[in-house]
Amino acid sequence: MKLQRRPRRALLVVHVAASACWLGVTLGLLALAVTATTTGAGPAVEASARAMKLFADWLVIPLALLTLLSGLVLSLGTPWGLARHRWVYVKFWLTLATTAASVFALRPGVNDAVTTLAAGGQLSRPTDLLAGPVVSLTSYVFMTAVSVLKPWGLTRRGRKHRVEARKAVDDRVPHPTA
Repeated sequence: MKLQRRPRRALLVVHVAASACWLGVTLGLLALAVTATTTGAGPAVEASARAMKLFADWLVIPLALLTLLSGLVLSLGTPWGLARHRWVYVKFWLTLATTAASVFALRPGVNDAVTTLAAGGQLSRPTDLLAGPVVSLTSYVFMTAVSVLKPWGLTRRGRKHRVEARKAVDDRVPHPTA
């Protein structure tokens, strides 16, 4: 499947915008987690945790899924391919892992913190709110660097595909006879 120029460019804009939004939401989560961790006042901690819950419930998951799906369609619809270049492969698996971590770790952790604070309790380890945003931010910055630098070269499948493509071109080009 090869995407035509216009749909490919539109999808690329969607992918970059969703990725940038996901990064921005994560920065917001980090700022709120730092506030909750460093502020001794109960109302500020509860307000930060509640704001984190809004981000986690309404923004993180849709942006994560949009980033994952648009990246997958782009990789399958362009010459980059999903498994031809190591940097695309690494980005796919990291995006999948951070999406899963957002669904199964970040969101439940924030929801538990809000429930505890709403019941009048204290967070046993406020620094737990920091772990998700720090790991996510590190992962997104790494994936951004990988997207720009495109390191590591072709995978075994990519090398095989390149050899087959060159062979197909050579078979179509008439060779001069003596």
